[in-house]
Amino acid sequence: MVTTKRNKPTLHPLAEYIEGLLSGDALLPDTQENLIEVVGVLHSYGIVLDAYSNNLIYFAENQFLVFFPFFKYFNGEINLNKLLRHWQHDRINYEYAEYCMKSMLWHGGGGLDEYVDSKEFRERASSVIKAKFKNNPLVLGVNQLFPEFLIEQLRVCSYYSGLGQFWRVMSDAFMSLSDLYDKGKITSISQVVDHVKAGLVANASNPITYSVKIRDKVYDIIPEKVGLTFLMDTAVPYVEAIFFRGTPFHGTVSYNAQAYQIPPDQARFQYGALYADPLPIGGAGIPPTLLMHDMRHYLPEYLRNIYRQTRRGEDDLLVQICKSFQKSMYCVTTATIFGLMPYPADTTEPSEQQANRDYLKNWMDRLINSQLQAVNEQPIACEVALPKWM
Repeated sequence: MVTTKRNKPTLHPLAEYIEGLLSGDALLPDTQENLIEVVGVLHSYGIVLDAYSNNLIYFAENQFLVFFPFFKYFNGEINLNKLLRHWQHDRINYEYAEYCMKSMLWHGGGGLDEYVDSKEFRERASSVIKAKFKNNPLVLGVNQLFPEFLIEQLRVCSYYSGLGQFWRVMSDAFMSLSDLYDKGKITSISQVVDHVKAGLVANASNPITYSVKIRDKVYDIIPEKVGLTFLMDTAVPYVEAIFFRGTPFHGTVSYNAQAYQIPPDQARFQYGALYADPLPIGGAGIPPTLLMHDMRHYLPEYLRNIYRQTRRGEDDLLVQICKSFQKSMYCVTTATIFGLMPYPADTTEPSEQQANRDYLKNWMDRLINSQLQAVNEQPIACEVALPKWM
C-alpha cells in the first residue's frame, strides 16, 4: 500500500494478486484452458530440458579447456549422419542453453557466483590447468602472460555444470507432472503449482558439485564441502537472471549508449521471460525463438489441437507456444514465491502476516511491468476439447 500527497492510502497496482497469493491462489487463473496449456507446454519443455541438461553437463565434463570445441553439441557421438543433420539444423538448438548459462554467469547471484570468485576456486582451477597442460609449455606460457584467461574458462564451465544440474531436476519434475496429468491426477493449476513447489523443496538441499577427470585422476572443482545447493545457488539465481532480468534482444532495442534504451544498472533489466512480448518470437536476434523451435517438435497432440483451432491455426505456432510457455513460467514463479515465503500463507500471527504481505509486495513491485495481466486477459479463442477422463 502506498500513500498519496493527501495521505490517502491507495492499493498496490497488483493488490489482487497479493491477496490471491495469501489465499493460496496462483498468479495464473485456475481454468481448464490454462491447465491444458501449462501442462502441455511443460511436457514439451521437460523433454527439451533433458537434452539441454545432458549437453551442458557433457560439455562441462568433457570439453573443459578445449579452445575450439567444434563438436560440443554432439555429446561425444560423432558420425557422418549426425554431422549432416547438424548442418541442416535438424537438431536441438543447444545455443539457447548457452544463452541462459551466460545470462546467469553475467548477472551472478547466489553461492555459485561467490565461489567462482573465491581463492579456493582459483587454487583448484590452477591445479586443473597445470594437470591438463603439463605437457604443453606453449599454453602454460600463455597462461603466465594472461593468468585470468583459463581460470575464466573454468568459471564458465562451472556454470555449464550448475545449470545442467538445475535443469536435470526441473526436467524430471515437468515430465512427472505430465504423467500425473495423463493419469487424471492433476486437474487444476493449484495442483501444478503444488507439484512444482514440492519438487523444488524436495531437491532444495541437493549438492551442486563439479569434477573433471584428467588422465585417470579426478579433480574436484566444486567439491561437496563447499556447500552449494540446488535451490539457493542455482534455482533462485536462475529465476533472477532468466525470469526477471534476461538480456536485451538484438534488433529490438538500441545498444547505442546515447540512445538510453538499455538501463545502465543490471538490476533494472526487465528482459526476462516474465516481461517478454511473445509477438517478436521468430525474429532474428531473439534467443527464445530457438527454444520455441525445439519445443514445437514435442508438443502433445491435445495441445497442438488447441493451437489448430485458433484464428491463425499453426501459422503462428511459435507465438502460441511462447504464450503458453509464459503462462507456465508464472506457475513456476508462483511455486518459487510459495517456497521462499517467510511464513505459512495461512498463519494467524499478525507479525508473520505482515512479513508475508511485505514479501509479496516486493515480488509484485517487480512484476508491475511484466506480462502478468496480459496472460490473464488472453483466453484461448476456441472451444477447448477436454481429455476424455475430465
